Amino acid sequence: MNKKLFPQKLSFKGLFLPLVLVFTMIFGVLGADVASAADRGAWAPNVSYAVNDMVTYNGSTYKAIQAHTSLVGWEPPNVPALWQLTQSGGGGGGSDTQAPSAPSNLRVTGTTSSSVSLSWNASTDNIGVTGYDVYRNGSVVQTVTGTSVTVTGLAAATAYTFKVTAKDAAGNVSAASGTVSATTAANGGGGGGGTLPKHILTGYWQNFVNGATPLKLSAVPNDYDLIVLAFAEMDTARPGAVKFGVDSSLSSALGGYSDANLISDIQAKHAAGKKVILSIGGEQGNISLDNASPNVANFVDSMYSIITRFGLDGIDIDLEHGMNVPNLTSAIRQLQQRVGPGFILTMAPQTIDMQSPNTAYMQLYSNLKDITTVINVQYYNSGCMLGRDGKCYSQGTVEFLTALTDLSLQWVAPSQLGLGVPATASAAGGGYVAPSVVNDALRSLANGTQSGSYKPVQAYPNIRGAMTWSINWDAASSYNWSRTVKPVVNALP
Repeated sequence: MNKKLFPQKLSFKGLFLPLVLVFTMIFGVLGADVASAADRGAWAPNVSYAVNDMVTYNGSTYKAIQAHTSLVGWEPPNVPALWQLTQSGGGGGGSDTQAPSAPSNLRVTGTTSSSVSLSWNASTDNIGVTGYDVYRNGSVVQTVTGTSVTVTGLAAATAYTFKVTAKDAAGNVSAASGTVSATTAANGGGGGGGTLPKHILTGYWQNFVNGATPLKLSAVPNDYDLIVLAFAEMDTARPGAVKFGVDSSLSSALGGYSDANLISDIQAKHAAGKKVILSIGGEQGNISLDNASPNVANFVDSMYSIITRFGLDGIDIDLEHGMNVPNLTSAIRQLQQRVGPGFILTMAPQTIDMQSPNTAYMQLYSNLKDITTVINVQYYNSGCMLGRDGKCYSQGTVEFLTALTDLSLQWVAPSQLGLGVPATASAAGGGYVAPSVVNDALRSLANGTQSGSYKPVQAYPNIRGAMTWSINWDAASSYNWSRTVKPVVNALP
């Protein structure tokens, strides 16, 4: 389906969870015989699973607790809202006694004043590697599932040593990799974003026509600190490359709006102290980075060309159909180095992508947290999701916003997390809340006070702000969303 034909930023992934709740209730009424368990063998992506289906993953057994179609990044340990662990791996009478091979080619890929980024070559195992322990000065500081990590919280101008070991589901641990040393920078570093305020309002500008109001960029209110152009498109002629320009239907709707007009409007926004970036992804968008060469180089070259031509400040990652985390990490690092220290990096994961620290988005954030400006979680099109207290909260409530943000704040810095919501009920398939509810959630999180039935475990005065899909839908309601939320964002501690 073409996203431009529909009046929402809507995806099948975004809608399946609300539908799942209906089917789950139906099966509950019909009885256990209808919803009986089926052994589906090893878990795999792009498979439709029903409630009570049983799968195996890395030696453990899981039961589906919500029907869904699996995707890369939704492995059972990563999404407890979808899978329940029924039998832990590593048993089997101790039959698996073979340890993985040692990680090789451990290397430093970047440093700031407070972090060191590392990569290594994957280990192999007779059953399968389940994770890697990262050691700093002889002590384990992080465990990851991928082959890269950014170790944060370091002192400036300080030397550190690192090594990595691999492990499997049976608890077998490999020999250690070789040791590498790195010295953090004397100052600077950490968190992209140029001169953005401490708390910001972010909005997406639609480069296509649907039921929302078509807008020139010059019409975007000054309430928005960060404007995200949606979206870049895949260049099918060059693997990994992207392209961008004013959409022809938008140009017609605005009486002739050109690339030159957009460039001029971006310059005017810069003069007003605003930042403008380009989003990759969306409902139908994707990029091809499954192969490192030539895809990564094509992505970096094409994106840098667009950033230079339009005078943009960075990029937003809104990939909803999976991602190759190592290659995307490498591409963003290379792009940031070309653009320089003012580079802005934002992400817009769906709610389910934040249910665990081991999802693809959280792996990407772990790799890039030292240059991440903000992660704006899409708190819509989500159904029921687990909060920090383990309870399932329904979208469209203040508790959904606070409990799920509290969950994510276990592994994302408050200064890098924002609340993403629809500007109007028409802007999404579900999850809309009134702007006053967004304000209640922001105050609750910033001050650690109860709102509705949920109270955050602590105050987060550095919570970054709020985002909306979209500025165009906000315009359709006379900018009620931004006019209501912006004063509260400005008043945060």
